[in-house]
Amino acid sequence: MLQVDTRQRPRLMEIIDNLRARVHEAQKQGWLGEVQGLGVSLEAAEAKLTSLDRRGRIDLGLPSVRCHG
Repeated sequence: MLQVDTRQRPRLMEIIDNLRARVHEAQKQGWLGEVQGLGVSLEAAEAKLTSLDRRGRIDLGLPSVRCHG
């Protein structure tokens, strides 16, 4: 599986927004086959976004508390 460059997150969001709009239009027009195909693409794009977000996280650990006194 190819990994998306984290700098491409905004583009991936555009793709997801476009797919959602196309699914909505296909539903409105009654194009059931198109709805199904676009749904598969949308699910894959959303899974890539989830994967990208998981990779982008950095565990900074627990903050330390200093007592002055």
